[in-house]
Parts: sequence; structure tokens; C-alpha cells
Amino acid sequence: MYKNILLASDGSEHALRASDHAFHLASCNQEAVVEILYVINRAHAKSSTLQNWNSPEGIDVNEENRSAIELKAKKADIPYQVTTLEGEPGPTIVEYANQGEFDVVVIGSRGLNGLQEMVLGSVSHKVAKRVHCPVLIIK
Repeated sequence: MYKNILLASDGSEHALRASDHAFHLASCNQEAVVEILYVINRAHAKSSTLQNWNSPEGIDVNEENRSAIELKAKKADIPYQVTTLEGEPGPTIVEYANQGEFDVVVIGSRGLNGLQEMVLGSVSHKVAKRVHCPVLIIK
């Protein structure tokens, strides 16, 4: 079964749901370890900060969800480690996953609007197409 599980997370609600599945997979194997990968896209973070400068939720929502994911791992008694990288999420996740020895990548599906998805493609789609191990996309 899956021993080395990569959970690609952006701290979103979709990532929270994906974490439930990653920790469930890990609970099926006593030797399983989940690596939680966060990719920080500085260009996106800057525009998000400028758009939400006066919002009470603002940027802290993702940080709260990141903490919630780690809390879930602790409560489930699942060994985990956290890695944070900088770059464009899709290619960074793919490169990291392909360089590691992961048995599966778990990632949340994040719906873009139709035009954006047609032009840019979603991160989960890019990961599924290019990673060399199985990819579990959670809606």
C-alpha cells in the first residue's frame, strides 16, 4: 500500500478535504508518512494582499487552514513533515514529486472559471498529467 504520500496543499477548502483522504490513506499503513507540500507563488501572494488589504479574513484564511491540516495529522497520529517551496504551483509540485520517491500525490481540485481553466488549466490537471506516480484529485 502507499507508504510515501505527498499532500500538495494551498491551504484552501479543497486542500482541507484532500488532507482527510491523505491521512485516511496513511492510516492504512503503519509505516506511512505524509509530506505536506506548500508552494508559495510570490506574484499571486502580492496581488492577493493588495486586493484584501482591508479584509478581516484576508491572507490569514490560508494560514488557519494550514494549521488545521497539521492539526488533523496530529489528531490522526499520522507521521508527517512540512515542506514549503517558492514558485509556480503546478511545475513546482511536479518537479518535487518526480524528484522524490512518492507512492501517490493527493491534491485538491480547485475550480477555475471556464475561460481560465480553458486557457491556463488547473494545477491539479497539470500535476496529474506530469507526475510519474498515481495522483488522487479530491473534489
